[in-house]
Amino acid sequence: MSGRGSRNGPGRNPCHSLKCLILKPSSLGDVVQALPVLRLIKAHSPASEVYWWIQSGLAPLLANDPDLAGLFLFERHPARALPSFWRTIRRARQMQFDWVIDLQGLSRSALFGWLANGQTFIGLDNPTEGRREGAQAGYDVLAPASPPGTPASQRYLAVLPLLGVPIHSHFTWLPPQPAVAARVRERWQPTPGRWITLVPGARWENKRWPVEYFAETVRRLAAEQADLHFAILGGTGDRHLAAAIHPACPERCLDLTGQTSLPEMVEWIRLSDLVLCNDTGPMHVAAALGRPLVAIFGPTNPARTGPHGQLEHVLQARELPCVPCLKRRCHYIEPLACMKMITPDQVCARVRMRLG
Repeated sequence: MSGRGSRNGPGRNPCHSLKCLILKPSSLGDVVQALPVLRLIKAHSPASEVYWWIQSGLAPLLANDPDLAGLFLFERHPARALPSFWRTIRRARQMQFDWVIDLQGLSRSALFGWLANGQTFIGLDNPTEGRREGAQAGYDVLAPASPPGTPASQRYLAVLPLLGVPIHSHFTWLPPQPAVAARVRERWQPTPGRWITLVPGARWENKRWPVEYFAETVRRLAAEQADLHFAILGGTGDRHLAAAIHPACPERCLDLTGQTSLPEMVEWIRLSDLVLCNDTGPMHVAAALGRPLVAIFGPTNPARTGPHGQLEHVLQARELPCVPCLKRRCHYIEPLACMKMITPDQVCARVRMRLG
């Protein structure tokens, strides 16, 4: 690898037309939080062509994005990964990018960015992005390190001053997709009233609030307010969670697990009056859309991975000595105590406050 400083810094005037490749292949929440980098580059340089390297399973999220000129797909399937990687590298080299921006900051993204051979390869200098797996060895320019506890969406923006791109909040994080929204309403025909979207799943088991607590919360809120309806979002692996929640109020619960595409999930959250969720990707979608939410946290740190602009609506049992442990498995003497200590009473009270 060439190492930082072996090529020139950002070259062309950013007001001119340029080609830019953003590397942020996963996960859903991280991709959503990285979108302001795209929005601000395009706001500053409307004639620029911006591309995105993304995991193929997440590609529908950005497939019709108005600010993107195209996608480069990252395949995770073992039989397709290596051939696809080299095909994508060849295509990226042919594009002759002015800027390649690595927001993932791991060895795989750093290798891809270096091999893409753009004029300038820019990376981050944070414990979770850039300093791991030797990623910095490939960068030409390094963004300033972010202070501890800086949220992901703000950490990613650190690359923009290097490019002469101003940072502001005058952009639409996830632009509406009217055709998708119309399809959502036609397919599921949401009943008039207020809709609470529930997201009971999470990648880590110890990030999941007990499903029986979700069911009890639905039962109580439905008994109190006759205009409330509940939609349960998640993948096919979350269907057993929906099956446990749905009987709490079957006439007002809609099970959408495993049925929505990524764009449909976004538009369903957009029409929601509130999102009740664990620390998971749809939480970041809700925050990006500005939808009111109540988020339940256990082992993770909301200062780093919490919902943008809504940290005050995170519930977490901070009185436990192990919180946040930042571990995928619970090793506390009372398993999953951090999640079980947050009660349906607490959640119902916060939901009532948020619904006004």
